[in-house]
Amino acid sequence: MMEKANSTSGLIRTKSDQLVETIAAALGAMRSSISPGEAAASDGGGSLESSGGHLERKSSRRLTAASPGRSGGKNTHIRKARSAQLKFDVDDLNSGAALSRASSASLGFSFSFTGFTVPPDEISDSKPFSDDDEIHEDIEAGRQKKKLQTEPTLPIYLKFSDVTYKVVLKGITSTVEKEILNGINGSVDPGEVLALMGPSGSGKTTLLSLLGGRVNQPGHGGSVTYNDQPFSKSLKSRIGFVTQDDVLFPHLTVKETLTYAARLRLPRRLTKDEKYQRAADVIYELGLENCQDTMIGGSFVRGVSGGERKRVCIGNEILINPSLLFLDEPTSGLDSTTALRIVDTLHDIAEAGKTVITTIHQPSSRLFLKFDKLILLGKGSLLYFGKASEAMVYFTSIGCSPFIAMNPAEFMLDLANGNVTDISVPSELEDRVLMGNSTAETKSGKPAPAVVHEYLVEAYETRVAENEKKRLRIPIPVDDETKSQVCSAKREWGASWFEQYSILFWRGLKERRHDYFSWLRVTQVLATATILGLLWWQSGSNNPNELQDQAGLLFFIAVFWGFFPVFTAIFTFPQERAMLSKERAADMYRLSAYFVARTTSDLPLDLILPVLFLVVVYFMAGLRMNVGSFFLTVLTVFLCIIAAQGLGLAIGATLMDLKKATTLASVTVMTFMLAGGFFVKDVPVFISWLRYLSFNYHTYKLLLKVQYEHISHSINGVKIDDGYTEVGVLAAMVVGYRLLAYLSLRRMKLQPGA
Repeated sequence: MMEKANSTSGLIRTKSDQLVETIAAALGAMRSSISPGEAAASDGGGSLESSGGHLERKSSRRLTAASPGRSGGKNTHIRKARSAQLKFDVDDLNSGAALSRASSASLGFSFSFTGFTVPPDEISDSKPFSDDDEIHEDIEAGRQKKKLQTEPTLPIYLKFSDVTYKVVLKGITSTVEKEILNGINGSVDPGEVLALMGPSGSGKTTLLSLLGGRVNQPGHGGSVTYNDQPFSKSLKSRIGFVTQDDVLFPHLTVKETLTYAARLRLPRRLTKDEKYQRAADVIYELGLENCQDTMIGGSFVRGVSGGERKRVCIGNEILINPSLLFLDEPTSGLDSTTALRIVDTLHDIAEAGKTVITTIHQPSSRLFLKFDKLILLGKGSLLYFGKASEAMVYFTSIGCSPFIAMNPAEFMLDLANGNVTDISVPSELEDRVLMGNSTAETKSGKPAPAVVHEYLVEAYETRVAENEKKRLRIPIPVDDETKSQVCSAKREWGASWFEQYSILFWRGLKERRHDYFSWLRVTQVLATATILGLLWWQSGSNNPNELQDQAGLLFFIAVFWGFFPVFTAIFTFPQERAMLSKERAADMYRLSAYFVARTTSDLPLDLILPVLFLVVVYFMAGLRMNVGSFFLTVLTVFLCIIAAQGLGLAIGATLMDLKKATTLASVTVMTFMLAGGFFVKDVPVFISWLRYLSFNYHTYKLLLKVQYEHISHSINGVKIDDGYTEVGVLAAMVVGYRLLAYLSLRRMKLQPGA
């Protein structure tokens, strides 16, 4: 054996060559000394010796255990190659060609030399590990993970034909109609991932929103069917929609975010514990267990990574076990490896029987090959629809192919943009360039983008479009009962109104407690209170003529706690508009439950800072030292706060624009302050009604009554009444302003794609 081996000593050997030859020598010794059955049953601690050396079985076991083939199907080719090494005959291994091939196989390459091809069945038969034992792993963290077990998914076959969409652009003097989509056709079946690709402005997001039922405005045409049924509101519970922007609450943890979503969206038939378990399963499935107690984070709050944020958004949607999952550029802003993990997750979701449609901007070559179907858009027109793996073949057939090795997605985006640099063009296009007299048709000797776009649209229409339209007319393999489940007339909420209110109340409390108790806000309130206490230090008196200065303190309190809540509440709905649009589009809760929960969850937080403020000011300024008077003062300020807060909510909900809302609030608050009864005593009759709209005026009168009703019936020109009128007016403001805010939210249109 060694003599034959020495005949090849002139070869330049790599370490893998030497390893394979050593294994071959050991196998030869095994064949000559013991039978294969004995070899299999012998003790692992024994060693085999031959004239050329020895190989310990323990080392062989270590090598086998470290094999990448353990990780599952992704490294099957490496596992098969290493298994194939053990099948080579010893005589074959002594030839240089066989050694070269074996060493190539050990490195995972797929090169083959003529005359030394190993039959595929031999390779598969010799696999040391079974595919049945394959363990799914989290490819980001290297952990084992299980497949999410949920109830069966209703299969939905999505078809769309001749989809068009137009928008009307209104100018100062004219109105222009712009075409966004023009005659788009396509289909996608359960278990498939359809990618919508095209340059910016090609209509990808608009098409996705149309297919997902997120466009309510007129202007779209064509047919979109789900199991041959039109879109209905009940279908929302079977659709998951992941927006391009990660709309999440920054101060909630990953676990809290998914748990609240599960409690709101999952059917009522599930118990609270089952909903919690579903959220935990999704966290485990998406590999988020290591960061489940980490805050989501935002612009000014440290939180999870970009890839984890995107997986949380996907988890929000797959909680409900949707039949259709739409994603708008889920890989934007992520590196190629993280993007690949996201797409792998989408494939796992599709394999569970779901239909997945995603827009993609410029995927890497690895990402592109993972899509089942592809739609290529250019300026709103369809340039290709079909299998992603056949796209390059199609473009080659129409005369467009890259001169250099190129990412297929990059090549197609260049074509969609009309850029044919480093791309061969068909003779038909070259003829147009040569015959064209207009300089607009040529650019550096290449066809102009408009000419390329026109050619691609014509090529698709003449070669592919008709066949695809015929396929769309083929009936889907679904019975009538399954079709009827899609358009169920009953619309179901995941929780009752009170449950929705309770969940949203506690969610709002957890999210905003960080804002309310920030050191900046607490410092602002306490510093103001301390300054007021020092300026009006022990200014109390029983003489009406000496109370003028202290009346100024009471008026400032009325103004401060009218001004402060207005400008806090203005930001409420404009800042949460994106979240509200997203959750309302998914039918997560009733608007009334959200509104009541949103306004009442602020009340406990709104009461704490005013109490701290009054504790400091009240005793430093020497106001009426009476327990009843102190608590009546607190209640009066609290009534002023919720009335002013209602005004801020109404302004913010009506305008939904922070700049406009802030301007209007500034003018309104200043007007109410001036009409509050402290600066001007004799107001002209024609504008005297203005003071009765001012919550500052009514709060000021109530504070005067609480502090001085035992001294005088008139302080600083303001008559002290019984106070019932002022309380009634402030209560009416609390309800009226909030009702106006609610009606404004009802009128708010949901953003497309939200």
